[in-house]
Amino acid sequence: MKPLSQPLRWVGGKRQLLPVILTRLPPRIRTYYEPFAGGAAVFFALARAARFERAVLSDTNAELMNVYIQLRDRVDTVLLHLRQHQRHNCEGHFYAERKKVQGALDADGAARFIYLNRTCYNGLWRVSKSGAPNMPWGKLAKPRICDVEGLIAASRLLQGVELVSDDFGAVVARAGKGDFCFFDPPYLPASKVASFRAFHKDGFGVEDQERLAHVLRTCAAQGARVLLSNSDTIESRRIYGVPGNTVEVVGARRNINSNASKRGAVGEILVSVPVLEVKRRRAA
Repeated sequence: MKPLSQPLRWVGGKRQLLPVILTRLPPRIRTYYEPFAGGAAVFFALARAARFERAVLSDTNAELMNVYIQLRDRVDTVLLHLRQHQRHNCEGHFYAERKKVQGALDADGAARFIYLNRTCYNGLWRVSKSGAPNMPWGKLAKPRICDVEGLIAASRLLQGVELVSDDFGAVVARAGKGDFCFFDPPYLPASKVASFRAFHKDGFGVEDQERLAHVLRTCAAQGARVLLSNSDTIESRRIYGVPGNTVEVVGARRNINSNASKRGAVGEILVSVPVLEVKRRRAA
């Protein structure tokens, strides 16, 4: 069986748009920053092609980042736990694991996260306001729970990568000339009911998007190249389509609507910010 290209299924992931995104990144990157890691499809594609010297991955979801940390540092132990989940996989086991106390930042917690992610409905990782996962059982006939070859490959690609759980602004504060920052935040909703804010209990609102727009300009002013993805809405164009920025419309298929007839291609935008290198003050 062919190994998976990335460890996690992730709604809004960039796997479909990789051919478009990768052509907009330079062939060589000094430090690659991705502050909204999610499924990290762009990172894994760049890592396989050895297109960066260093990388920093981050997400405010500490349990998500624990998956990458444990895969990097203790992949054999993660695989051991996943084999147990694969052996006992059924609807009852899924809900029993979902009820367990979350926040275990260890190999067991990482394996539980991967198991729930790969067996829940449509890969839609969703949490309540208290931070507990509340996505439904996926009823998959043969879920890819313990992909040994794929997870070992992911572990190799994560070696030497800086993995943190921090605010996006703090993560890219060091970005400068020769670096590239890819921002894939929770999207602004395309409608009143289409919101992707449930990945993390704290959500991501309009004020966060506006602060992110400022961070993009700061990175570019420090000499770093910048690319952002978001939904194609009036609000996103207001926030990110400011003079000087390049906004490109792209299409991707999304499959999270409960009504199958409403699934399909949706409008998304890629936003580039022009680099304006500035001289940094010398330390006194």
